[in-house]
Amino acid sequence: MPFHRLVVTPADVSGRGLRLALNACVPSPLAACSLPHPADGTLVLGVLGASHVVTVKHSEHTFSEEVSCTARTDAELPGRAEAPGYRIESRTEACGEAEFRRLAQMLRVSCEREGGWLGGAFPGDDAALTALAAEPDGPGWRWRTWHLYPDRAAGGTVVYTRSRWRP
Repeated sequence: MPFHRLVVTPADVSGRGLRLALNACVPSPLAACSLPHPADGTLVLGVLGASHVVTVKHSEHTFSEEVSCTARTDAELPGRAEAPGYRIESRTEACGEAEFRRLAQMLRVSCEREGGWLGGAFPGDDAALTALAAEPDGPGWRWRTWHLYPDRAAGGTVVYTRSRWRP
């Protein structure tokens, strides 16, 4: 799936303010890709302003996950949360400059070469990016995301999420 160089100012400039919204009104992504499930339905990966949205359309169900600073919810991004058929785990990590740049490069390459990946880079720093990767998981899906926030002083912060949804 493609890697997009977005010409917008990122709306989310820090991982500290990320919130989780489930099944809320889905914002229009800056970049998106649709993945068909071999059994039923479609998953859409979307890059927002340095954050993400994932939507699932299944014959009997619809589902959405938004992780962003502008999500219309008071729910902070949890370390772990569950809902019927759904689970998310997240963690935040500070990285040194070399490690942060290597991760950004690896994610760009994966988005450009691998199926099931989507990424978007933001102006100002080549490592300011969001990447998503998804694959079918039984009758549902599982996906991972990386939100990279450079710190001009040293390296940057990475917010990782890992989610699973089943009908």
